[in-house]
Amino acid sequence: MNRDYISGTADNITLFTGVEVEHTPAFGLKTLFVTGLYNIDQIETIYITENCQHIFFGANHSFSPSLNLPEDVRQWEQWDNMIMYFLHKDILCSLDIPLSHAEMFLEGPMVECNNFIPQIRVPLPYAKQWNYNTMIKIDDKDFKATNPGVWSHSLHTLMDRSKFTDWSQYKNDEIVK
Repeated sequence: MNRDYISGTADNITLFTGVEVEHTPAFGLKTLFVTGLYNIDQIETIYITENCQHIFFGANHSFSPSLNLPEDVRQWEQWDNMIMYFLHKDILCSLDIPLSHAEMFLEGPMVECNNFIPQIRVPLPYAKQWNYNTMIKIDDKDFKATNPGVWSHSLHTLMDRSKFTDWSQYKNDEIVK
């Protein structure tokens, strides 16, 4: 994911701090953003020294372990271990999860934690160009497979101004490493 930073490029930035600007339960909290897998001790040190209140894992769309289990179970375990360490310390944590990983993610331990905010990322290019009647349907993987039914939401009401975060809001982050 390409981000504009005061110095550096998204390719070499692994840790940065800022106020959470997305309208989640962590909105407005001082946040440590972690890109990719990272050393737990270093994350903890920076979290404490920077007086953070929340950790956002998978920054810059960096959570993308292989979906070829069991061959790549080690990579999933590394993510679980890193994030669960902080969840067990009762620290509020988020993870940016691509939609393609949502079902596999439910096999892990994080979804049981009350201090965990799973953010399922659903890309919808050109969202403002869809007409007023456009609906977003939360469906199931098959008829009557795992959900009690479907939920249909108007795209227009989902894009309520109070839930919107303009790209310019992401420019106030401070690079740590």
